[in-house]
Amino acid sequence: MTFTFSHDHVGITVTREDLDATIAWYSRTLGLAVEQRFEAHGTTFVFLTAGDVRIELVAGASDRGAPPTDDVLTSMHTSRLHHFCLAVADLDAALSRLRALDVPLIGGPMEIPATGRRIAFVTDNVGTVIELTEPGT
Repeated sequence: MTFTFSHDHVGITVTREDLDATIAWYSRTLGLAVEQRFEAHGTTFVFLTAGDVRIELVAGASDRGAPPTDDVLTSMHTSRLHHFCLAVADLDAALSRLRALDVPLIGGPMEIPATGRRIAFVTDNVGTVIELTEPGT
């Protein structure tokens, strides 16, 4: 089985205190606009867009350290890019294939009603967080 991927968004973790300044910086500097802002799992999420570019700001960092993670909901640190996202046609099939390759899940699969999507998270061999998502509604 081979995967067919497309780009969905890049996630950047910020502290709650830095969220508004970060939104302002991306708006002012790169011309991105707020597409959606919502709360889920105790965290504020903001999607910024310009054309095909989509950046997710995740206001969940408590400090600027970046220890390794085995749980996507506790992996939010400003010292690294939080995750990048790959869209897959069938999340369950993709997760089944990854499990067969001994790739552990660090989050999900979970439903995100605000976006109409099912998502799950894994990490690569050096700890980069990767979100997998099915197309939304």
